[in-house]
Amino acid sequence: MDYDLEERAARFGEDAIDFARALEKDVINRVFISQLVRSATSIGANYMEANQASSKKDFRNKICICKKESNETKHWLRMIAKANKNKEKECRTLWKEAHELTLILSKIARSCKR
Repeated sequence: MDYDLEERAARFGEDAIDFARALEKDVINRVFISQLVRSATSIGANYMEANQASSKKDFRNKICICKKESNETKHWLRMIAKANKNKEKECRTLWKEAHELTLILSKIARSCKR
């Protein structure tokens, strides 16, 4: 089986969008939804940019941005779980995937010399 990180990151963003659509649109969730969708979808967008990088330094920079976005996504999922006790299981599942992406991206970033 081929391992396609670009596809995995894109699907994660899509899953985050689907999850966000299912949340109640109250005053607290509106902020969380916006932040979650931005950070979760940015992982894939920046990974696509990394794959078209003009240099090794540019590639590493984009990968580090991906890693930051995946970490930020974990934060927003934690906040959503706190504000929406009935969504804790879904948050945990998405958080786990964001964490795995963070670990993968960290490994890629470490493998690139500065």
